[in-house]
Amino acid sequence: MSRNDYEVVIGLEVHAELSTKTKIFCSCPTEFGAAPNTHVCPVCMAMPGTLPVLNEKVVEYAVKAGLATNCEISRNSKNDRKNYYYPDLPKSYQISQFDKPLCEHGYVEIDTPNGKKKIRLLRIHIEEDAGKLNHDDFGGGSLVDLNRAGVPLIEMVSEPDLRSAEEVEAYMRKLKSILEYIEVSDCKMQEGSLRADVNVSVHKPGEPFGTRTEMKNMNSFRAIVRAIEYEKDRQIEVLEEGGKVEQETLRWDDINGRTSSMRDKEDAQDYRYFPDPDLVAIRLSDEYVEDIRKALPELPESRRDRYIKEYNLSEKDAKLLTASKYLSNLFEGALAICGNAKAVANWILSDISRILNEKELEPENVPFTAEQLAKMIELIDKGTISSAIAKKVLTELFENPKDPEVIIKEKGWIQISD
Repeated sequence: MSRNDYEVVIGLEVHAELSTKTKIFCSCPTEFGAAPNTHVCPVCMAMPGTLPVLNEKVVEYAVKAGLATNCEISRNSKNDRKNYYYPDLPKSYQISQFDKPLCEHGYVEIDTPNGKKKIRLLRIHIEEDAGKLNHDDFGGGSLVDLNRAGVPLIEMVSEPDLRSAEEVEAYMRKLKSILEYIEVSDCKMQEGSLRADVNVSVHKPGEPFGTRTEMKNMNSFRAIVRAIEYEKDRQIEVLEEGGKVEQETLRWDDINGRTSSMRDKEDAQDYRYFPDPDLVAIRLSDEYVEDIRKALPELPESRRDRYIKEYNLSEKDAKLLTASKYLSNLFEGALAICGNAKAVANWILSDISRILNEKELEPENVPFTAEQLAKMIELIDKGTISSAIAKKVLTELFENPKDPEVIIKEKGWIQISD
């Protein structure tokens, strides 16, 4: 039987670290990169007798994310204990949410080759992060860093609506864009601020869904796509050879491009959830939710439509610009100064995007300002420099960001137009 006779079914649990100044249940800072075990206190280290206090900003950010993804906001929610043992989980349970999450029944719309598709969100709930194990390859042991323990997360759980690795990437990029626009997470995947647990199964259309496996803590688009393609092919091969796919949690080896078994996959009942007795219920008023809704910034779709209408950009260009809040802000900042929408869009979508790709940088890593980009475009419009010289100036801006006029004087790049 052909491999094409199988359909892959994918659901995601996306974890986003919230950009609060302090942790979810204590006042320890959340900054990334501190020396191990320096952002800790008796609460997040689970010392006996300590009590958690919920950070109100965490609730606000979760509600923001729910509203931006078309969720219903629960007016009556609570925290639960998710019981499991792992060395970097100090309490031997994680404070999460089980049967009463803050947000439910939302959706995110993505673009596919067959048109727009709604990916349903089952829920968004708040929870605390675990610590981190640093494995010592030389000493043969592992060291525990609890700086991350208690950092606030939202977990965004999709329905199994995704049918390809390409759809998953589009969905992840859309979520990342929304979270950046509403400023609840910095979404720095390289720092683990945005990561996903990927559930994959295969079946023949018309038959029940197959047994799913889960790949944990995937934190790059490239790795997620490769892992899904590999796991899909592996499961089909198992079934074609008459075997049975086991429900298990897998580790993705990005170097060798394959998965390996970590442990049996748990079900909800294995965690023995029960309401956390140390935390009160979360009750939200209609007024509280509406105030957050009114304060939501302009979201990517709205900004895209505005660019098409106000600046006469093509739908493709407007979509590419608004996919990243950072590129969109760069566009708006430069446009406000030089007034040339088409030129600004062209420079961002062509040369700036090309250099970002070559240097493997994210849009938020653009080192120069909107003012400097606008100044460069004004110099082209005045005939002071040619487009060819401007490309050199742009390369210089990435290496040594400063006033473009200073750059062309230092380099002797002023165009003789007489």
